[in-house]
Amino acid sequence: MTSSNVDQALGFTIPSRHVRGRFVRLGPVLDQVLSAHAYPPAIERVLASSLVLGALLGSLLKDAGGQLTLQAQTENGVVSLLVADYKGGELRGYAKFDAERLAEIGSDPTLFGLFGKGYLAITFDQAATGERYQGIVPLDGSSLAEAAEHYFFQSEQIPSIVQIATRHEPGEGCVAAGLLLQHLPEGEVGRERLHVRHDHPEWEHVQALAGTLRDEELTDLDLPLTDIAWRLFHEEEEVRVTETTALAKGCRCDLAHIRDVIGRFPADERVAMADEKGIIGVDCAFCSRLFPLALDSFVTH
Repeated sequence: MTSSNVDQALGFTIPSRHVRGRFVRLGPVLDQVLSAHAYPPAIERVLASSLVLGALLGSLLKDAGGQLTLQAQTENGVVSLLVADYKGGELRGYAKFDAERLAEIGSDPTLFGLFGKGYLAITFDQAATGERYQGIVPLDGSSLAEAAEHYFFQSEQIPSIVQIATRHEPGEGCVAAGLLLQHLPEGEVGRERLHVRHDHPEWEHVQALAGTLRDEELTDLDLPLTDIAWRLFHEEEEVRVTETTALAKGCRCDLAHIRDVIGRFPADERVAMADEKGIIGVDCAFCSRLFPLALDSFVTH
């Protein structure tokens, strides 16, 4: 396994077809995120898929300080909350679920079985401008990939293909990978989307080629992502690799920040938070770290 084969996002364009794309493959980074919690296999798979989707979408951000957040939520599902976010090549995520209800629905539940009537919220935060854009779609379809396709069609009217595959072999750890393809307006690929055509003569051709991609190829650690792009689209006039992004686990929990947040509470509320030893325990849901803060460490005025 080489660094070019895993924990990377690869961007490319097909100018003659007005298409841009992304490949993402996660390996050790995925294991690091998942290791913070003892997730059952079904939860591992859906969280792994959300991290791949987060990297596919987040790596599109041109603002280096921008952040992409995915949140799948429901009031009556087995999984009550699923969160993944991407910022500057760093990924984090976690899931809240009902273990007893999960055991009742079997080892290979459907998306509806996990979430019921849930929704997917996709939020883009632009650090440079302070702007925030959010789109919300129902968790329809059989996978998070299908829900993301619905998001792009409904929110931005952009024909998109999203394919995500996960694999967990005993002794090998988890691997998850994905492909995102999008049809853009006529003109320079990657320009601002000022309008979108309603007919896409090139798109069916691209769909047919993408449909030959197998999950086994996406998750094959010995197969470089550039080789997959070449196999799928080598007959096109040009396939242009635009950038590669190294991906890493990145939890932004910080003791100084946590202390600042807790310090904003009134003194009597901080006392109520503390245990019998005068310690306020703050845990990070993403990395499962516990931050102990002593009551007497807060300056009172």
